[in-house]
Amino acid sequence: MPSLFASYLRVYEPLTAFDRDRQLFWRRYVREGRAVAPLEGPGRQRTAVLEALGAGWTRLPDLPDEAYVLEADDTLLVCPWNLRVRVAEAALSARDGVPSVLADAFVPPILAGQAKAIVEDWRSGARVLEHGVPRVHEQIATWGVPLRWFVFVDAEERELVTRRGRRALRYRTEISKARRRAHRGVSVLRKSVGDAPITEAVEEGARWLEEFHPRSVVELDYGGLVDLLPDHVLEEDDSPKLVAAGLAGLSRGDAEAATEAYEKLVSRWRAVQLLERCN
Repeated sequence: MPSLFASYLRVYEPLTAFDRDRQLFWRRYVREGRAVAPLEGPGRQRTAVLEALGAGWTRLPDLPDEAYVLEADDTLLVCPWNLRVRVAEAALSARDGVPSVLADAFVPPILAGQAKAIVEDWRSGARVLEHGVPRVHEQIATWGVPLRWFVFVDAEERELVTRRGRRALRYRTEISKARRRAHRGVSVLRKSVGDAPITEAVEEGARWLEEFHPRSVVELDYGGLVDLLPDHVLEEDDSPKLVAAGLAGLSRGDAEAATEAYEKLVSRWRAVQLLERCN
């Protein structure tokens, strides 16, 4: 279940990316006014999961198909939530690396079996791409923004709203631009630092972006993190610019410039992460 103090990396795909039945479903979904705004979505997701689960982990719930919707250049794009699959994956992840006694107490074997069946069905079903990887349209990070996500966007693509009761900070870009930036970042990192964790993380993001339709839109949304930061901090935030400066420094062999940009980023987001301990 997503934390309200979380950031999100989403991909909105045009309807042509889906089969005919799903296209009809999403058209009807939008026509009936059921689409959920990103500001309301995390809370709705949490409520839907908690209500469906009931008092405990006794079964995997049936959850409705929901999505965020975006219109760009007269094209309708959707970012499905895939909540049931995400809950199943979370149930399985909760058992990883945990002694069996604790794992069975938190996620009973019967529930784990249901979760495994759902995930396997998802991976082998009709919604799987030709190369065998299902599209999961939304990634979530709690108490911060993964630095690798800033590789995919540009500072000029920022959209900032600081009105009372409606605060938001997000970046939106064409997926073709996000892919170029991702591949350029991987190239620079591989030449400069080799197979380091950051290289692998950006490369994983680049592979994820390749799963989607070429006319998709990528969105990096600060989500509930905006409620932790005052307006002047949001207005001054230049994280994508710092990432770009760091990569530029690495590409020209200027380790000092790259280190300076990296340290500024780490310091900024560590301050946000520390707020989790105060919560």
